[in-house]
Amino acid sequence: MARLYFLAAGFALVSHAAQPGAVKPVAAPMRDLAWGQINFLHTTDTHGWIGGHLSEPQYSADWGDYISLSQHLKRRADDDGVDLLVVDTGDRVEGNGLYDASNPKGLFYYDIWAQQQPDIICIGNHELYQASTADREVNTTVPNFNGKYIASNVDYIDPESGERKPIAQRYRKFRTKNQGLEIVAFGFLFDFKGNANNTVVQPVADTVKEQWFQEAIREKPDLFVVIGHVGLRMEEYRTIFTALRKQNWNTPIAMLGGHAHVRDTRRFDSQSLAMASGRYFETIGFMSIDGIKHKSTGQVSSETTASSLTFNRKYIDTNLLGMYHHTGLNETTFPTKKGKAVSTQIARARKALDLDYTFGCAPKDLWMSRARYPSNESIFSWIQDEVFPDILVNEKRKDKSRLAIMNTGGIRFDIFQGPFTRGSTYLVSPFVSGFNFIPDVPYPIASKVIALLNGADKILSTHGAETKFMAAPELMFPSVHGQSPAVPAEENAQANEDDARLELRSVLGQKLLAGYTTKDDLGTDGDDTVHAALPFYAVPNCIQSEMNFPEDGVPETVDLIYIDFIQPWVLPALKFAGGDYSSDDVQVYMEGTFTYKMSEWIAKHWSKKC
Repeated sequence: MARLYFLAAGFALVSHAAQPGAVKPVAAPMRDLAWGQINFLHTTDTHGWIGGHLSEPQYSADWGDYISLSQHLKRRADDDGVDLLVVDTGDRVEGNGLYDASNPKGLFYYDIWAQQQPDIICIGNHELYQASTADREVNTTVPNFNGKYIASNVDYIDPESGERKPIAQRYRKFRTKNQGLEIVAFGFLFDFKGNANNTVVQPVADTVKEQWFQEAIREKPDLFVVIGHVGLRMEEYRTIFTALRKQNWNTPIAMLGGHAHVRDTRRFDSQSLAMASGRYFETIGFMSIDGIKHKSTGQVSSETTASSLTFNRKYIDTNLLGMYHHTGLNETTFPTKKGKAVSTQIARARKALDLDYTFGCAPKDLWMSRARYPSNESIFSWIQDEVFPDILVNEKRKDKSRLAIMNTGGIRFDIFQGPFTRGSTYLVSPFVSGFNFIPDVPYPIASKVIALLNGADKILSTHGAETKFMAAPELMFPSVHGQSPAVPAEENAQANEDDARLELRSVLGQKLLAGYTTKDDLGTDGDDTVHAALPFYAVPNCIQSEMNFPEDGVPETVDLIYIDFIQPWVLPALKFAGGDYSSDDVQVYMEGTFTYKMSEWIAKHWSKKC
């Protein structure tokens, strides 16, 4: 049974998150980190959230606090004679006003993020959607982490010469500081097809056949490390693992992934472990390996008595109280000079970007997956029933009946009761998507589109349009592992809890905060903080609003309006529904992005006073 510790509630009263206005962290029962010969501290899919979650006490630490944490854990590793590698696996951009609200995007963000110095780092798909973002990745991020950045299957096309070249080194070979372990590390991206035309993503299955990769996997290191912006349950990681294991039948393999926005750990075999560490800077992953043999000497670390490998993992909440626990420090001794400086940088950037400007006061919580769709608590029902009918009006065509479709993946976070600020708009809808439409589509054809988008993946994928990519990342790869909304909420909420949790509740009488209760290949003790289970409900790929319909019956034709991002799915769906439409038939319905129109609606309909 995992040993649990309880952080006294009184401790929270003297603690605070680094960002002004953030809620205070909340005490909770804790599980310790299990250290090994080599340890990994992992972030992924931060999407700009380095200021922390100002409305969520369990995730309210900021990037400066993370830097303090990593510095303390690095120092402990040095003192213990073991190694700690800091890793990031991409999607650092898009999703928070700290990145999205400036012009150019990331004006302050890149410098703040770079104050953390990872040992290995790779790219995500969000670094590649826009050509300008890819340019900044090549010209800013790669130089910031010179020698640490790995791009095993992503290339960049030089705008002047037209030359195609790797964004960064294909792999990295190095020796660890304290244990002297020989490492060969790779950095992959899944088979992403939506990248800007100044980049090339080579399929993983092709990459592992290339000569450089085949030579690299014959290096015979003590440990292979594969980092990637790849979901652990995606085929690409199986492909990489198989290629490595075919050439190295017993070399330990550590894999760190992302993209799916879940906490998860996967065992491919007894000599390997793969870990994914959530999303939005809610989670810092910690993985350790013990029992690694040095190939040069055949010796195992003096800390271990057997040559069998031991893997451990913990998903650390970005909660200051938890960080104090894992370092044995407190509010006075925990913040480092560098960490405090970074927290100050973040506060200044937030002020310069006016992220606390309030559009209105949300009258209630609106959830992506914690409430059923449709329901009064669903953010998608709110958009469908209240927002769209009010904002989607083209004055020249306002008398026309309208169908409006949006993909649920266009919404990235919940709305909490209370102030809805400029910063909130980017959390909920960070994209620059506008509205396109096709005029006067026969209703019998237009009415079939929503069902095709939500349930005809096999049909649409023949046109290269897999429907899962319209959903939020955590819904793309349903699994009983991690934190997948594919698990029915009732089953999740009623899951049996271990004896230690029950004992804590009965003895201490502490009401647990709702949060992650992760199930992975190693069991159910991975979360460093004991939470009450959250409900999770699946939502469709897309939602639809009907506007200006006749009181009786249906219209003959409608203006079919949709978020421009989903056009690659809408046009094939129309074809299968019996229509004959192409991009030549598409027009812009109205000026302005959904994000902007949503903030206008909130300013108009919600009270300014909270």
